[in-house]
Amino acid sequence: MANVQYYDVILKPVVTEKAMTQSAEKKYTFLVHPDATKIMIKDAVEKMFDGVKVQKVNTMNCEGKNKRRGMVTGKTAKTKKAIVQLTEDSKDIEIFAGL
Repeated sequence: MANVQYYDVILKPVVTEKAMTQSAEKKYTFLVHPDATKIMIKDAVEKMFDGVKVQKVNTMNCEGKNKRRGMVTGKTAKTKKAIVQLTEDSKDIEIFAGL
């Protein structure tokens, strides 16, 4: 496995309608590095955002979709998503507050 630091684990937040409704329950969705484990994701979220305490992390591997351009076929890149559940007494994540 590659040497993945905590600032390389979280790639970007997922901003969809479902992810925004889950933020009311203190569940936040991020695209993460494919080699990241649940422990690495938990440490990265707690280090990157002040006052945040993670209760649990759910991850899912999303396979790439099949795409065609004429007779040439290929696949899009594989991704990994993480849904992070915060504890009741932790602060909210600010990047989701303005959306």
